[in-house]
Amino acid sequence: MMTVGIIGLGLIGGSMAIDLKRRGFADTVLGVESDPVNEAAAGKIGLVDETVSYDDCISRSDIIVVAVPVGIAVKMVCDILDRFKDGGYTSKIVIDVCSTKEQISLATRYHPCRRQYVPTHPMAGTEYSGPWAAMPGLFDGRACIFANPEESDPRALHTIEKLYATLNMRPTYMDASNHDVHTAYVSHISHVTSFALALTVLEKEKDEKHIFDLASGGFSSTVRLAKSNADMWVPILTQNRDNVLRVIDTYIEKMQDFRNAIADYDADRIRSLIGEANRIKKILR
Repeated sequence: MMTVGIIGLGLIGGSMAIDLKRRGFADTVLGVESDPVNEAAAGKIGLVDETVSYDDCISRSDIIVVAVPVGIAVKMVCDILDRFKDGGYTSKIVIDVCSTKEQISLATRYHPCRRQYVPTHPMAGTEYSGPWAAMPGLFDGRACIFANPEESDPRALHTIEKLYATLNMRPTYMDASNHDVHTAYVSHISHVTSFALALTVLEKEKDEKHIFDLASGGFSSTVRLAKSNADMWVPILTQNRDNVLRVIDTYIEKMQDFRNAIADYDADRIRSLIGEANRIKKILR
């Protein structure tokens, strides 16, 4: 009889709740939600079997999933590990699903219950948030990163590997620092550029009312990430500051290359830059 407690019933936490119960990994799914509107919505939608207090979730759950913004998650994971120690909970496991890993790994490294913590990052999501955004099958076929797996108890790691196998995710193992470098390139810069593009168009749209009337699928797909929640992304970008800044600098250099080529009517250079960019086809099929 497995009881999973999920703290934070937004897109990720809510979607996990749906599939962990439907696919038989959890007999009972408990939910914790600090926002009363979201809590009521989660109950009405039926994301979890029961919404409970933070304390009840920790005492009653075999696995606690921390699915809150990373700025809160760092303190929360440490607090949960403290409660494991004080309550003598030697078999419980806590995981987080945050998209930065170095700070949370450093904060927990020397905790006496560190081996009961498995840092994870399921690489899935949409631009939407809240319990209404939760959906079945969100994680199917996606990668899940396990950070610093050697610091977790092998039995705890195996249990969480089974959890993500239930969600049909592919496991990848890496150091927390490397994780933050890679996600800066494949995820965080995408959001920053989408935010910047949205701001650019919104500023121009004040004078040219037809921009949004003429917006095509290309624009919509490029700018959709600009709908993402600031409460989630502010702590991600500040915690991963150094890596994100390096990627932004590289991005600005590439934009300057295009600007210079276009300004100089240099068709050959433009073609060359596009050709270099087309090599991404070999990676993303």
